[in-house]
Formats: sequence, structure tokens, C-alpha cells
Amino acid sequence: MPTILITGCSSGFGLETARLFLDRDWKVVATMRSPNADLLPASDNLQILPLDVTDSASIISAVDAAGSIDVLVNNAGFGTVAPIELINPETARTLFETNTLGTLAMLQAVLPQFRERRAGIIINVTSSVTLRILPLVGIYRASKAAVNALTESLAIEVEPFGVRVHIILPGASPETSFAVSAMPHLRGLDNPDHAPLIESMMAQFRMSDRPVTHAADVANAVWQAATDPTAPFRIAAGKDAEEWMTQAG
Repeated sequence: MPTILITGCSSGFGLETARLFLDRDWKVVATMRSPNADLLPASDNLQILPLDVTDSASIISAVDAAGSIDVLVNNAGFGTVAPIELINPETARTLFETNTLGTLAMLQAVLPQFRERRAGIIINVTSSVTLRILPLVGIYRASKAAVNALTESLAIEVEPFGVRVHIILPGASPETSFAVSAMPHLRGLDNPDHAPLIESMMAQFRMSDRPVTHAADVANAVWQAATDPTAPFRIAAGKDAEEWMTQAG
């Protein structure tokens, strides 16, 4: 029975992915900054561990407790929405520490066992905003684009060790906590120069008839990457993400 370790399982994509793999009889190591056993059905195949991807001691503890794993899913992260001129520098640092350096730290913690076994699968969840130029998400987009670049190089480095690597690119999802985590960092609504663009983008986000990504789309994309050796390196998850990938060529 294969084992998958997923970061960021307290909500959204990570939680849905954990549910899917449990339903399909995998051993699941679901990690969260604040573990909550009530989020997932009780199962002998489930291990819930505390993990903060910005804390090296937390990473070491979680990886040690998880033991041998077959698939690592780097999903933990958060977003922010603000004009680049106005974003708080501390917010920008935290964004990169979580989304980019947190992913790097998890890779470095797990890769030794994959390399030694000459087997393993790494799945990095980034974002379809890296496929097109958008305002207000520049810092978030940059943090995810950095993961894309890192993953591209990683795939070449670990291929000789029998390790497979994939990028999942979700679209916008009303079902996740992205807006909840991003809105506290919003700046510029009180600025007459920036407010019109912000208000226009927020109105687009609220449109109910636009294509979106559902958490199940991402879970299914992760399943494809984890179980299909012929799965593409980049997998768009969600109708909006699929459209953007097609447009990006």
C-alpha cells in the first residue's frame, strides 16, 4: 500500500486530496500547522501530523514521524492581493518563505530517501496565474513561478534516480481559503490611483458565471500525477486553468 505525504491539509486542495487518496486505499500522511482530526474520517491508513513548512525543526519531526513515503505533495501556501508598489515587505518575505522556501525545505527533507530507494514522486502545487500576466498578484505569482522554475531543474536532476516530478497548476477556486488569507494583505482601496483597478479585478473575481477550479479538480490532478507514469510534467487543474494553459501554448 503506497504512502503519500501532503502539506497544507487543513482546507481546500490539500484536504480534498487527502480524502481522495484515503478513499482509494492509500496510506495518507496529512500535515497541518494546527492538526485537527475532525477534518478527515478516522482510518488506520491516516496519520495527521503537525507541520509548519517555514520551521526546519517542524519539518524534520514530521518527516521522521511519517517514515517511508512514496509521494510528496507540496501544497501548503498562501496568497496575497495588492499592487506591487504597496505590498508590505514583511508580507512579501513571508510569502516567499512559505510558498517557495517552504517547498524547497520539504524537498530537501524527503529527497534523500527517494534517491536512496531510487524511487519516489514529487508533486508541487503552484498556480495557473504563472501562465499569464495579471495585476495585483505579482508577488504571489512570483513566489509560485519560482517553484515552477525550481521544479523544472529538479526534474532533470532526479530523473537518473528514478524519481518522477510534476507541477499542478490550479485556477481560481472559491472553495479554498485563498481569499480569506489574501484579503487581510490587500492595500490600495483608499488610493485613488490604485482603487479603480482593484475594484475592477474584485468584480471579476465575484462573477458567478466564470469558469473556476474545484478542490476535486486538484485532487484528481494529483491522483493522475501520482498513479500515471505517462502523466504530463505540467497538469492544469480546473476549467479556468485548462483554458489558460491552452492560451499560453
